[in-house]
Amino acid sequence: MKILVIAPHLDDEVLGVGGTMARFAADGDEVYVVTITQGHTQAVIEQDKQEALAAHKLLGVKETIFLSLPAAGLDSVPHSDVNQQLIQVYKQVEPDRLFIPFTGDIHLDHQIVFLSSLVAARPINNFAPKAIYCYETMSETNWNAPYITPNFVPNVFVDISDYLETKLQAMQMYASQIKPFPHERSEEALRALAILRGSTVGKFAAEAFYLVREIF
Repeated sequence: MKILVIAPHLDDEVLGVGGTMARFAADGDEVYVVTITQGHTQAVIEQDKQEALAAHKLLGVKETIFLSLPAAGLDSVPHSDVNQQLIQVYKQVEPDRLFIPFTGDIHLDHQIVFLSSLVAARPINNFAPKAIYCYETMSETNWNAPYITPNFVPNVFVDISDYLETKLQAMQMYASQIKPFPHERSEEALRALAILRGSTVGKFAAEAFYLVREIF
């Protein structure tokens, strides 16, 4: 299978789908990541790219596609432009499974990427994925306003018991993003969430997703 992970910002993909990507890659599937935004200085952009490539190599990602839309500024970009850039990525990869941010995330970039991801994935297109999942991003998905914005209620769980340490190592590659505990973007918090999600389904560790659509 071909797996495509859409990340509004670099590190979102590891936070939400790191263990799952490692598992798919180990099973022989092709894993692709597209990052939508970039930083505001060339030095930051280059550092972020190098960190991402190191993390993705560890996870077994086949190809990383860097788009160059403004971070924390997607609301200033015409929605059709975001849609078209993602459509071109879908045509290039032709993914079987798609992982996208959750619509209820507090960051507006995440909400916009969710909408554009679904526009590009309309099932009328012959390159549309057969399954679409939303992932949770620590410090984004759970910081919204409960009962006012959509709550993340997962209905798909991927056992990452054998890949949790790989995910945590990949996150360490993002030296500019990893934080000390008790920050949510710390190794301890990521480990705790994986163990919590795993215990929900009788596994040591898991990543949780919300199934948007699946076509058999």
